[in-house]
Amino acid sequence: MDTIGILIATGLFLGVVGIIVLYLAVRIVRQYERMVIFRFGQTNEGLVRQPGLRFLIPFVDRPIKVDIREDFIEVPSQTVITRDNAPIAIDFLIYWKIVDPMSSLINIANFRGALEGIATTTLRAVVGDMLLDDVLSKRDDVNRILRIKLDEQTERWGGKVTTVEIRELTPPPDVQDSMNRVLTAERTRRAIVTESEGERQSKINIAEGEKQSAILRAEGERQSAILEAEGFSQALIRIFEAARKIDDRTMTLQYLEVLKQLGATSATKYVIPMELTDLARRLGNFLDSGMDTGEAQRLGSGSEGSASQEDDSAG
Repeated sequence: MDTIGILIATGLFLGVVGIIVLYLAVRIVRQYERMVIFRFGQTNEGLVRQPGLRFLIPFVDRPIKVDIREDFIEVPSQTVITRDNAPIAIDFLIYWKIVDPMSSLINIANFRGALEGIATTTLRAVVGDMLLDDVLSKRDDVNRILRIKLDEQTERWGGKVTTVEIRELTPPPDVQDSMNRVLTAERTRRAIVTESEGERQSKINIAEGEKQSAILRAEGERQSAILEAEGFSQALIRIFEAARKIDDRTMTLQYLEVLKQLGATSATKYVIPMELTDLARRLGNFLDSGMDTGEAQRLGSGSEGSASQEDDSAG
């Protein structure tokens, strides 16, 4: 019985020792972790383990896991003085991550605390070299300068500052009042400029409309004058062609008709045309022609009568 008890106790002891050794010799490193092994209190680049199942030397190796995921620090509101002696309250966020696990363990004891402290002093140095207006209007430049300076400081600690974002800028109350007045004045100015531009554009549109209307009206009048001139020209051509077909007798009769109408009026004064002599000459020619024609007809009829008498006597 004593031998069996001793064997059982020995087996239990060996089992417990085996579990402890297994626990100390095996580690699982996650994807977002790196494991730094201190062997006899020392480490180097070869003792930094990647993700996976890793084995250690029990009681010799001391592993420390380092999270390499990106993290952030919220820096509380800090009151800083600008170059023109204006106080301003700033709070911002710092996004960082570990890129060298061994340096983050060897070169710095508290990376987060050190980063927050260096961020506060760096903020005062950066904003102290800028005017208040530049700090308010050039937030992206302030973020960029802070990120570069913090990244330079944390590089020796195995970290990297990826982003710095200013969350809020709070100027003094008097500065806020001045900004509000400036903003109101700027909005009023823009409203006046917009209204004047609208009126100017309206006047331009009206002037353009009147100009186009005048152009169209002038074009219409020009076309009308052209058509009227063409009609008058056609009428003159037709009158001229008709006048060419009128002989002297017709014109003389027209003159006599006009004189007849003048004589029928009750007026005591008459306007005698300059062509009166020409009219008299034409009338004389017309009468002479008529008399010659009548004489010729009379002589013709007389000769025909005598000829017929001679024919009768001969018969």
